[in-house]
Amino acid sequence: MGCSVCRTKLNFGRALPVTMLFLFAYLSYCLTGWCESAPRITSQSALLRGNVLLEVLSTQQQYPRNGTASSESLRALSQPLDSGKGVAHEALGTNGIPVSNTYGSKKFPQAIIIGVKKGGTRALLEFLRVHPDVRALGAEPHFFDRFYEKGLEWYRNLMPRTLDGQITMEKTPSYFVTKETPSRLCAMNCSTKLIVVVRDPVTRAVSDYTQTLTKTPGLPSFQSLAFKNSSSGAVDASWSAVRIGLYAQHLENWLRHFPLSSFLFVSGERLVSDPAGEVGRVQDFLGLKRIVGDKHFYFNRTKGFPCLKKPEGSSRPRCLGKSKGRTHPPISSEVLHKLRDFYRPFNLRFYQMSGQDFGWD
Repeated sequence: MGCSVCRTKLNFGRALPVTMLFLFAYLSYCLTGWCESAPRITSQSALLRGNVLLEVLSTQQQYPRNGTASSESLRALSQPLDSGKGVAHEALGTNGIPVSNTYGSKKFPQAIIIGVKKGGTRALLEFLRVHPDVRALGAEPHFFDRFYEKGLEWYRNLMPRTLDGQITMEKTPSYFVTKETPSRLCAMNCSTKLIVVVRDPVTRAVSDYTQTLTKTPGLPSFQSLAFKNSSSGAVDASWSAVRIGLYAQHLENWLRHFPLSSFLFVSGERLVSDPAGEVGRVQDFLGLKRIVGDKHFYFNRTKGFPCLKKPEGSSRPRCLGKSKGRTHPPISSEVLHKLRDFYRPFNLRFYQMSGQDFGWD
């Protein structure tokens, strides 16, 4: 009896280390993602199809309020954030088990749509987001013109996580006309690719006014705002709707910090008449394979601009919201003619600087 108990204890003592070793190996095996009972994501395409590409906000860290950074700080910030940091949201995998989305890293944008307001920037961004290798922030962050004092870390934390081979993008049209933005952006990365969507400045000014009019019904007439006084007929270039269309002046400011090769100028008119062609140029500029093409678009005659065909699994196509494609108020041809005369020398100068004739005159 006593000997039997001793043998049992001895066998148990020998078996315990083996059992512990087996459990350790099993847990390691599962944690690496090879255990069938543990959730795992097997490929980048599965990530996209599984719709688990959620934007994750990392814990915000403090940064100097003056928005400046030492060279050491900039070098540190240029490294991708540790994918294990931050607050991870959970999505359901194909087997219904929560999957923690801590993949990828948050990076500074490699490309930014910097302008112009009412030029077609929202349409271009939505078209580009169809591309599987483009990850873009939906809202306009306005970091370089409004929130620069929050610091670079705050800015990067706004960005979506990206996988290897994907491009991070954002768009803020007011960057192009903000004097301080070029130097600030270059301080972050002078190799950033810059996209400017431009449009006939007269049509753009009317569209700008129309948008403001919907928000401020008591707004004075377009003519009274566009001209200093009705008798002289002098254009008021200080009015923002007019000033934004002085593309040559704004570009001169940017060329003090970036070479012309950093820019791609997209025609807002061709983005409507030939969206696949213009988006193709953008994909080439970004070094992406031409995936977004004719098959993705159809022309919405009601709105007067192209929309994206409905994606797989959706019951409706993707069109820009009601704020896009507004009917412009009637403006006399004399007023429009005076504005065209005013813009003509600026347009010609912009054609020469950009190397493109947009045919606005």
